[in-house]
Amino acid sequence: MLAAIRSASVLGIDAIDIIVEVDVVPGLPAWTIVGLASNAVKEARERVSAALANSGFDVPSRRITVNLSPADVRKEGTSFDLPIALALLAATGSLPPAAIEGLIVAGELGLDGSIRPIRGALSLARAAARTNACLVVPDANVAEATLAGTARIASASTLGALVTQLRNHGPTLACVTAPERPRERCDSADALDFADVSGQAAAKRALEIAAAGGHNVLMMGPPGAGKTMLARRLPAILPALTEEELLEVVAIHSVGGLIVPGTIPSCTPPFRAPHHTISLAGLIGGGPGPRPGEVSLAHRGVLFLDELLELPRHVLDAMRQPLEDGCVVIARAAHAVAFPARFQLIAAANPCKCGHSLSNNGRCQCSTSDIERYRSRLSGPLADRIDLHVHVGAVDITALGSAKDEESSASIRKRVAVARDRQRERYEPLGGVRTNADAPGRWLAEFGEISRDARIQLVAASERLEMSARAYHRALRVARTIADLDGDTQVSQSAMAEALHYRT
Repeated sequence: MLAAIRSASVLGIDAIDIIVEVDVVPGLPAWTIVGLASNAVKEARERVSAALANSGFDVPSRRITVNLSPADVRKEGTSFDLPIALALLAATGSLPPAAIEGLIVAGELGLDGSIRPIRGALSLARAAARTNACLVVPDANVAEATLAGTARIASASTLGALVTQLRNHGPTLACVTAPERPRERCDSADALDFADVSGQAAAKRALEIAAAGGHNVLMMGPPGAGKTMLARRLPAILPALTEEELLEVVAIHSVGGLIVPGTIPSCTPPFRAPHHTISLAGLIGGGPGPRPGEVSLAHRGVLFLDELLELPRHVLDAMRQPLEDGCVVIARAAHAVAFPARFQLIAAANPCKCGHSLSNNGRCQCSTSDIERYRSRLSGPLADRIDLHVHVGAVDITALGSAKDEESSASIRKRVAVARDRQRERYEPLGGVRTNADAPGRWLAEFGEISRDARIQLVAASERLEMSARAYHRALRVARTIADLDGDTQVSQSAMAEALHYRT
């Protein structure tokens, strides 16, 4: 007998419909799974057989063929265990075929019949909402799936309990529309605070500008100057994610396997800080699936690269496209997958191998050629995409023991929020543009209210510094952000001078 049930597979962060067909015919006992299934999918025959037996169902001693359609799309993961089991029960008469009509089912089975969490539940729920189908997921994925809002969700903890529900209620199950989730507070009281950082007023100002306009920053200075300490406090002054941004972040993190089952990530922007030995696939994405890399996991948040110049140059240069386009396209022989990657790059580096070439302590023993060779690991095109280049000097030891009060993250965050509101109003006609860093250069040059003197100053500096067109527009964006922070409608000469200071 033949039975079929709907499921879905995640490709990138989107879900595509998969039809799971099970055919049971007389013959020698055998399992065959076809339809471009990965090893994890093919191993479902062992999990499903054990789960059925341990749940009190008979496993037929017949020839069983499972087809995952469309057959030309590669299937990854363990989410097909549950639909295969239900379709097999329907094919053998243990479950009425009508009971599984109109459902989209996904879940991993344990050998004891328990239904375990899967990746990409939010993507599946969004796909189910488009067709008004009821999505059946493990209990642990319900919190994530309900973020889709309009999706109809049902769940179960064990295979036996789910089959009982289907026999009693059919495809109606307990499918209910996900209730509107109240907007959670993003309390930053426990976040790292800028008040903990002594001195470094110039670096704090640069990070405030970066937070307000979404700009990229490179901090260069000797070891122990506080570069990492400053970078790790940046999320504390960033605005909370909007509902739309939170959905994007959850979808990516779910596909990457970073969501703790039963929980929803905070609306605080993500902060990713990979080690400098990270591989190209780890940073950009790839591998089986493929999976999102750090640039995508930092989407709508911060990617912090400490010891930037210790990363291989080919790994660094791979960030050029994500920084420019806000997405990563990973091509495979059969398909291409796009992952969002609109993040702020915050990088820290030593000026030379020993780290003391910019200090006046005479400790640096690096030759000029050694310093140039070390700094050349950061290519010109990538350096051009970094808006603010900041020197972070060593802190006077005597200042560390002083009782001087430093400004808290809360007060800085208020100024950043006001500047972001100004940008949101300015770019509302463009749609999709939220910050000055994302604004088209031509649009900003025409409607950004740049004073005549500031324009003349920018052109003169561009010619003197031999700035590229990209650097020209990035300096323009930083100047607009400085003006927004200062509450100025028009970009003045002082705002432009400060922006150009960060290009040198």
